[in-house]
Amino acid sequence: MKNKIDRRQFVQSTAAIGAGLFVAPEVLSATASTAKKADINVALIGAGIEGQVLFDAASTIGRKSGIKFKAVCDIWDFKRKKFAKTLKKYKRAGYNNAAYVDYREMLDKEKDNLDAVIIATPDCFHAEHTNACLEAGLHVYCEKEMSNTIEGAKSMVLTARKTGKLLQIGHQRRSNPKYIFAKENIIDKSYTTKKVIDPKTRKPKKDPKTGKDLLIDSTLLGRITTINGQWNRSVSACKDLVAPAGTAIPQATLTKYGFKSMKHFMNWRWYKGLGGGPIVDLGSHQIDIYSWFLGEAKPKSVMASGGVDYWKGHEWYDNVMAVFEFDTEAGPVRAFYQTLTTSSSGGYYEKFMAEHGALEISEDPRFFNVGRDMKVVHGKENPITKIMNVPQWNPWIDGGIITPVPQPKKSKKKGVMDVRSSPLLLPNTIHATMDVPYHQPHLINFFDAIRDSKVKLNCPAEVGYHTAVMVLKVNEAVEARKTLEFKPEDFHV
Repeated sequence: MKNKIDRRQFVQSTAAIGAGLFVAPEVLSATASTAKKADINVALIGAGIEGQVLFDAASTIGRKSGIKFKAVCDIWDFKRKKFAKTLKKYKRAGYNNAAYVDYREMLDKEKDNLDAVIIATPDCFHAEHTNACLEAGLHVYCEKEMSNTIEGAKSMVLTARKTGKLLQIGHQRRSNPKYIFAKENIIDKSYTTKKVIDPKTRKPKKDPKTGKDLLIDSTLLGRITTINGQWNRSVSACKDLVAPAGTAIPQATLTKYGFKSMKHFMNWRWYKGLGGGPIVDLGSHQIDIYSWFLGEAKPKSVMASGGVDYWKGHEWYDNVMAVFEFDTEAGPVRAFYQTLTTSSSGGYYEKFMAEHGALEISEDPRFFNVGRDMKVVHGKENPITKIMNVPQWNPWIDGGIITPVPQPKKSKKKGVMDVRSSPLLLPNTIHATMDVPYHQPHLINFFDAIRDSKVKLNCPAEVGYHTAVMVLKVNEAVEARKTLEFKPEDFHV
């Protein structure tokens, strides 16, 4: 599976326009004829796996994008020197070979040469590194999770407000054109689809105030009642990482930065005080989408169960299941989420189930479809469905938002699965396969916002904070072994 999105679909989609991604057209193409924008000089703090992913996504935006990496900071000589060699390759395009062990030294020497910093260090350092960079007058792109503590996340919001600098949190799905398209056209877009028929008289009902026929004004899915999501990984994908021979960080350096050993450093996600556990590491991406697709709704409670069931020597649970309860304007929504490290069955996706159908979506291109309820109409309406006041999906089909897939013929043979529970699958018209890195649209949104104040961040500090509150409460619920309530003030900063 390619970790990419289709560039042509990305540029052409109305979702990209909605995300504010056309402020700097040359960012999207190395051959754009528009005037070159001012360069954005960037430093990277944290040159590990995620740091490399973000660098690759940013450095491949386009030769004329003006994104220039000037410095890198990491306590591991092996990664820092390797990254510095990469920067040398781009020196003719404005890259420097400035490599630092301590971020404070980097800021002291380089801040006047920088516009922004990308932070991809362990979660426990996010608040410290972000706040220092913001105070130094730099815009910050910080990988999720925002912080492994509420106090840390809150301090980041306050520092961003105080300094007036941009802080984008790395929930990259919020800039993914497929997700934006689904949110705007499948979740939110509504049409007046039909008259409301009285089942007794079989005549249109009247609005008591106006005397006119009542009309159903509905979204494609109707009221969302349930959400399911997961991110399952196999045992082979979750084994402890081991540093290459001869590359270990001196123990004095490890101790200085809060690591007990090289194993501790390499596998920080599994240790309390460093990471936030799998629900924070993986689940925050998807639980963030739960809230976003529900109109930024905040949950009122969560219950969860998890434990160190398989991987011995870890402090964080390896398997966890959680159930949130949201209150929305349309009514309550129960949302289930699980992440496993002992089976990759089903992969990772989010599924929104509603009264008229369900949306299944993921960064994984295998998941992007809409299934309709058997009573929902597409095509010619019949008398039975008319009486039942069932909405039609024709406007979404006519508008090119969804495309019908031929329904398999019902078999007369015994023992064959009945398909009536989901008689039609309707995939989105945006291509599910992508040829630009998943993080690239989110980085483009960040860089565009730096260049133009009219462009808004897709995941500013406040949004990242709300997600941090939701996922960190799961860890409390696992520990407490009971349902925990959220208070409205939990989400205020």
